[in-house]
Amino acid sequence: MGNIISAYFKGFGQLSDPKTRSVIMKSIGGSVFVFICLYFFLHFILKATAFVAIGWLEFVFDTIAQFGVMALTWFLFPAVVTAVGSLLLEHVVKAVEARHYPDHEIAQSQKFNQSLMPAIKFLGTTIGYNLLILPLFVVPPLWPLIPIIYLCLNGYLLSREYFELVAHRRLTSEDARAMHARWKTPLFLAGIGFAFMLTVPLLNLIAPVIATATMVHMFETWRKKDGIAGKATVHANSKKTHGDDLNSSPKKDANNGTLDGEDDVISLSGPDK
Repeated sequence: MGNIISAYFKGFGQLSDPKTRSVIMKSIGGSVFVFICLYFFLHFILKATAFVAIGWLEFVFDTIAQFGVMALTWFLFPAVVTAVGSLLLEHVVKAVEARHYPDHEIAQSQKFNQSLMPAIKFLGTTIGYNLLILPLFVVPPLWPLIPIIYLCLNGYLLSREYFELVAHRRLTSEDARAMHARWKTPLFLAGIGFAFMLTVPLLNLIAPVIATATMVHMFETWRKKDGIAGKATVHANSKKTHGDDLNSSPKKDANNGTLDGEDDVISLSGPDK
């Protein structure tokens, strides 16, 4: 539990990093845009559906249903904004690694088309599961359980999404699944925190950035404990390239007076004294 709290503190601290600010602004802009689009989409669906044939009763129904649209928009907002944000949150991962893990290897970035399909799959899965909760609203005795079910469900889904975003950059699919299985309980607890942040006004605009940064720290802590080296990457401090090797010239060895690489030179011993 202490590792999770420490990772959260570091995640919030990442907001002060200059490299993260541009991502934060994009995240806020994207979140607001997603929220507006989701609201108008649900509003359009509602207006296009006539539930009651009587004019004045339909008007009353639509007016009351507007509150339902706002509630449903807020209900689905975490899933949608996380799916959209996953397309740009890799920049946050790089900023965290540059600030806290400068000696780590440079991980291979995913291309846009590689991250698009997982984001769409996550969006469909999360919305589908959350819609299954809606029938609980018509059963008043179950209302106290709805927030708990909502946070647990989205906590699991969000923790898996953020973990895969971070882990697949450095681990093979097999190693990532094995690590997820070993640390599933703290992952789930951290995910509940992610889900809660995405329901808090204003905080939910930057919650994806905080969640991503937090997940990087948890992942690196667990990877160190598990002793997983990760898949082949390029070392961050490596400055030498293949072109440098081709253009490098042989250097003279000051100790023996010969050139590097001249193995065919025979050294003659001096005269005996």
